[in-house]
Amino acid sequence: MQGDISLYEAIGGADTLDQMIPIMYKYIQTHPDLIPIFPGDFEESARKQYLFLTQFLGGPSLYTEERGHPMLRKRHLPFEITPSRRDAWLSCVKKALDEVEVIEPYRTIIFKRLSMTAEHMMNSPES
Repeated sequence: MQGDISLYEAIGGADTLDQMIPIMYKYIQTHPDLIPIFPGDFEESARKQYLFLTQFLGGPSLYTEERGHPMLRKRHLPFEITPSRRDAWLSCVKKALDEVEVIEPYRTIIFKRLSMTAEHMMNSPES
């Protein structure tokens, strides 16, 4: 990244996330490994994901302003997050990054950061 520009700014900010999140959720809501861990309201989940990714990528602190500290692991504990579910979610992220055509090196940086986050969310072994 150049200078003090955030990942959020580097990828095009809200415009890019406005495109990316619906693509992610198009894949998430049809992935058999992921459907069981979503509370059924994909629109609300996508909205929260938008808030989170905005903040996670260095944009405005939308998530914290609305919901408080992200506490991601705690918020995900009620859901069985297995290695295969981690991988399934990451595959949806990758497809969205590819379809929106986030340029390098930002695509790789974002995917690596979200991979580390997804790894941290795992709380169950495979059944």
